Amino acid sequence: MMDSDVVTGDDGIGRCRWGTGSPEYQGYYDDEWGRPVGDETGIFEKFCLEGFQSGLSWITILRKRDAFRKAFAGFDVDAVAGFGDQDVERLLADAGIVRHRAKITAAIGNARATVRLHQEGTSLAAIVWRHEPAAGPAPSALGEVPPSTPDSKALSAELRRHGFTFVGPTTAYAAMQALGVVNDHLAQCHFRPIAEAEKAGFTRPV
Repeated sequence: MMDSDVVTGDDGIGRCRWGTGSPEYQGYYDDEWGRPVGDETGIFEKFCLEGFQSGLSWITILRKRDAFRKAFAGFDVDAVAGFGDQDVERLLADAGIVRHRAKITAAIGNARATVRLHQEGTSLAAIVWRHEPAAGPAPSALGEVPPSTPDSKALSAELRRHGFTFVGPTTAYAAMQALGVVNDHLAQCHFRPIAEAEKAGFTRPV
């Protein structure tokens, strides 16, 4: 152990403690969390999954992720925007996902809101990345990582103005962390400089 919040695994790699709790967590942490994402499908998926996670543990969502992708047409925005009442009932009967009517209808409504953004000449990806904060010092402990920030509050408010739901400041910040808009890997984490390097070469959506 390097400190209480960065744990060295059997492979000799130091990870933030939460990324070591299970094989699912470790795989997600190593390969995805904090890496910059710019494609609309990937960003829409993450906001949907963060919305479904509300009130639940993230491991529940990770274990159901393949089922979510199948149920929601691979999170293709246009496809989900076209879901109707029969699809809602289908999803409510799907034991592979989180069967919560308000969250299901929010995902469909958010797809329709994303389509409207496209019609207005912008995108969900562009709005998300416009709220990227200036780079600051790396957190040295998990307790230094906030549940929300002024940037996530502003992003949440803008998304709500465009008709999105289940996108509160905490959900928005979790998505920003996952999508690499902010880098909250701890200072001693092996993956912090990897995420930083990917971000340095990343072209922001406009």
